[in-house]
Amino acid sequence: MNGTAIAATGLRKAYKDKIVLDGVDLRVQAGTIFALLGPNGAGKTTTVNVLTTLLRPDAGRVLVAGHDVTTQTRAVRAAIGVTGQFASVDDLLTGEENLLMMADLLHLPKAEGRRITRRLLGRFDLAEAAGKPASSYSGGMRRKLDLAMTLVGGPQIIFLDEPTTGLDPRSRRTMWEIIRELVADGTTIFLTTQYLEEADQLADRIAVLDRGRLVAEGTAAQLKRRVPGGHVRLRFADRRALDTAARVLAGSATDEEELTLRVPGDGGVRSLRALLDRLDSHAVEAEELSVHTPDLDDVFLALTGHTDKEIKA
Repeated sequence: MNGTAIAATGLRKAYKDKIVLDGVDLRVQAGTIFALLGPNGAGKTTTVNVLTTLLRPDAGRVLVAGHDVTTQTRAVRAAIGVTGQFASVDDLLTGEENLLMMADLLHLPKAEGRRITRRLLGRFDLAEAAGKPASSYSGGMRRKLDLAMTLVGGPQIIFLDEPTTGLDPRSRRTMWEIIRELVADGTTIFLTTQYLEEADQLADRIAVLDRGRLVAEGTAAQLKRRVPGGHVRLRFADRRALDTAARVLAGSATDEEELTLRVPGDGGVRSLRALLDRLDSHAVEAEELSVHTPDLDDVFLALTGHTDKEIKA
């Protein structure tokens, strides 16, 4: 699959008089991680349900893996995998039996099902626990098994709905590595998450949904530059250079002890070049330069009026 993995234009969905999605446009490039963020009730789950053919849109056109979600439902389902925040493993079965059951449901030949099962157990570091009942697995192991079950059919696109909710930090980072490996192999990931750090770490592009509308989209860096509060920190070799720079860059904040200057700015290449050119014109050179931007929590609050903590509530 080349080019666009998911394309939605004018996506609308309402329940009676309540509009849940109000003209959403999405485009997800193949082989990337796309994160959809939004407070509770923003329409994230409805969006995923439409993209995965579980809900029929009221208006708009949606293509997933090149297939229309309304008229080519079977083809869409054959191309995707879905993993929710609550693992769908059967606790009465072992890890190996869960994977073999999924292979049977997909009507794979027995030998192929066993081969894929062995490969996935090894890939997800579950081989030693393969013969143990899933009920004995830790939260992180269950989540890995759930994702492994999703991969049995070799989907082109995987929808991950809050895949690390409830996991400890170590298990969460293990899942991040698995997700990165999947994308390196060419899989497209559509991610919804309540952890803004997760989107910041993983996503190639992030969209923010609020009250059924997309209010922003871009890379994490692009979104952070939209929020006031960014600055450039310059450190100088001596007090003389610091004082000269402070005169040249009016409105900056000086730290005489650290020999640093804090200059308001978005940290973009063009503005950085202009800043350094101004210093160069006065024969001043900075020893160090670092860009400090607001984090995604600041972005989320500015765009939706909600904080990271409120998303998790």
